[in-house]
Amino acid sequence: MRKWLMLTMLGCACAAASAQTLVHFPSTDGPPATILDGYLFPAPGAGRHPALVFLHGCAGMFARSGRVTARERDWAARFNAAGITVLEVDSFTPRHHGQMCWPASFDAAIYRARPFDAYGALRYLQSLETVMPDRIGVVGWSQGGGTVLSAIRASSTARPASLPDGDFRAAVAFYPARCSTKAQGAEWQSTVPLLVLIGEQDVWSPFAACKALFDSVAPGTDATFHAYPGAYHDFDWPDMPVHTVPAFTTRAGVVPIEGTDPAARADAQQRVLDYVGAHLLGN
Repeated sequence: MRKWLMLTMLGCACAAASAQTLVHFPSTDGPPATILDGYLFPAPGAGRHPALVFLHGCAGMFARSGRVTARERDWAARFNAAGITVLEVDSFTPRHHGQMCWPASFDAAIYRARPFDAYGALRYLQSLETVMPDRIGVVGWSQGGGTVLSAIRASSTARPASLPDGDFRAAVAFYPARCSTKAQGAEWQSTVPLLVLIGEQDVWSPFAACKALFDSVAPGTDATFHAYPGAYHDFDWPDMPVHTVPAFTTRAGVVPIEGTDPAARADAQQRVLDYVGAHLLGN
């Protein structure tokens, strides 16, 4: 009954974007610390709620319209309906940088700073009276997914020495960038439970290299790797036709392919809600 009720609520809530509030908080990248922008999508109802940090991809968190991108708004509405607050972190605008999807626009210093942004967001959420400080997770897409891997790994330099209210309770990485043993090192290890979702046809975050990384994680690491046959990058984006993106051709000469896969998207919606619910809501 509880699961049916959640699905009914999600069906109603996802028709419209959640209300959002612009907030500001420090990264842990200092001193001096970068003051970040964030968009807070609060869960409805009084009292404290679990929360999630959202980490955007290489294009940033805004569409051309100036609104938060459709993918993140869609996911925020789904999590809000489940009783979870969302904080979308903008790592680019406060550093006066636009998209980092093509090689000439990539800024390695900003990329290295993003795991610190994730922990700045964690600390900010833990300071709010409306958030359960020990029930906060993190979700990232593409470059943001790679940030998740770097932030929560055992060797992370971004993790604060002291986290009185605890580390991230769970993590989800969609088609993560830098998902390879070359980028992350052999026997990737973390104490934070992780779910990785990727399409088998993904050439932007290459599937084979990512699978090899998670085939060889260190013993005791709670990492679940789920692949979708036939799906490309951005498979969970709402209503995006599959297309190539020649403007973002990689240094290796790979032309990215992205677009919605309806079956993979539907599965991911339920799989992620179940996973996050188990860790943050106790479902």
